[in-house]
Amino acid sequence: MSETLWQPSASIETLQARAEIINKIRCFFAARKVMEVETPSMSQACVSDVHLHSFATTLTGPAAPHSMSLYLQTSPEFHMKRLLAAGSGCIYQIAKAFRNEEAGRFHNPEFTMLEWYRVGFDHFALMDEMDTLIDLVLACGSAERLTYVEAFEQSLGINPLSASHADFVEVAKGLSVADLVEQETDRDTILQLLFSLGVEPYIGQQRPCFVYHFPASQAALAKISATDPQVAERFELYFKGVELANGFHELTDAEEQAQRFAKDQQVREQYGLAPAQIDKRFLAALAAGLPECAGVALGIDRLLMLALETDNIQQVQSFSIERA
Repeated sequence: MSETLWQPSASIETLQARAEIINKIRCFFAARKVMEVETPSMSQACVSDVHLHSFATTLTGPAAPHSMSLYLQTSPEFHMKRLLAAGSGCIYQIAKAFRNEEAGRFHNPEFTMLEWYRVGFDHFALMDEMDTLIDLVLACGSAERLTYVEAFEQSLGINPLSASHADFVEVAKGLSVADLVEQETDRDTILQLLFSLGVEPYIGQQRPCFVYHFPASQAALAKISATDPQVAERFELYFKGVELANGFHELTDAEEQAQRFAKDQQVREQYGLAPAQIDKRFLAALAAGLPECAGVALGIDRLLMLALETDNIQQVQSFSIERA
């Protein structure tokens, strides 16, 4: 072991700047009377999304004489929505999240997430508020807004909702991934590949860019648009090649959410993944009544990378996983 690995991965000056920015964020929400909350980092349930992988542990001893499986949260979302259903009103949280996924300059298994929910907001109102917060931190000006379809048409010249598989293969040739697309049968997998290679690098370079109204098949926990059933009321925010946030006009229908979880389980089985432990308490909260609201999760570490002009997420964290 290197003798220097005891030292932080970020400089003390960077950590001071980090503290100042996080304090600025807290003041932002305090001025708007959005309550700060804390929820558990561990849960008896985990997410069903095939692209998210939870860390698992086992509770033993007096608290669980027969042992209990627990999962580190990939996001505080489900717990926060239970608070909303209990009548909390508008809330936010700056929390640790944990994802067992790929490494890279934008990834660390443990990271800090800002998540907030605004009762009575739709996704457009939440984008407005988020725009103000991002400009406060980055002094970057107002964000551009593109629909998912517009982003594809602008960057790749195709409509992702109506394009054929042959259209996707043709576009993929210019991205050097035609072989992958030819063999892939899942439309959303193809769309995500083309979006990451052919759209993301070209949007939000001069100023942040909201991409909204993703395909209905990629709704996750968002409502399907009442005016266009092909799309979901979901948005993501990009800036300088960094995916910063993912937000929803939140689905409030417990039955529909249960159906989406069941579909996720089917996809997990197709991919040879173990079934997820579905959060029945979250579904019960939806059934009891989640208020109309919009919510968003923003990666604090990535935001700080942009604010402090660093190249790697490790440079804005006190101790990266290699030094933990």
